[in-house]
Amino acid sequence: MTIWDVTRRAFLRNSATGLGSAWLAAHWPAVLSAQQGAKLEFFTPAQAVEVEAIAAQIIPTDSTPGAREARCLNFIDHFLVTYGKAQQAIYTRGLQDLEAQVVVLVPGATRFSALTSEQQIKVLTAIEKTPFFTQIRTDTITGMFADPKHGGNYNQAGWKLIGYNASTTFPYANKPPFGSYDAVVS
Repeated sequence: MTIWDVTRRAFLRNSATGLGSAWLAAHWPAVLSAQQGAKLEFFTPAQAVEVEAIAAQIIPTDSTPGAREARCLNFIDHFLVTYGKAQQAIYTRGLQDLEAQVVVLVPGATRFSALTSEQQIKVLTAIEKTPFFTQIRTDTITGMFADPKHGGNYNQAGWKLIGYNASTTFPYANKPPFGSYDAVVS
């Protein structure tokens, strides 16, 4: 079969396959998050992609897991609907300001997550003294090392990085005799 023998239907099928692959490659982090069971409670899917991209710059993946693998996005999202409700406005406004900075600093761009790593660092450097960056940096680090039951530190990725083992580091934590004498009043 030569190139001239390709039917229009085959051409369209092959083109669609190529476009689908390109889209998948461009959106792979978001697809992985969705696949890993990330159920959003506060962020929209578009906001989640942006927050995850920021967190991945704060704690990048290299030879060790980063914020993406630790699912810091899940931690931050859950944090904002539970004990971090007071920070919701910081995130909402901060994501709007981030989008504005992207447009100013990278002409033609509209999404932080679509920028190259160097461009992302340029944008984050421009906002690093804002309450939003301070908050997302704090929350990313917390999500990396917090107890996994809070949504982050997936598979104890952060704990493994620092050599912490909850079952052996403090083997007597929360076990008798600690606390048992509190009930005894003389």
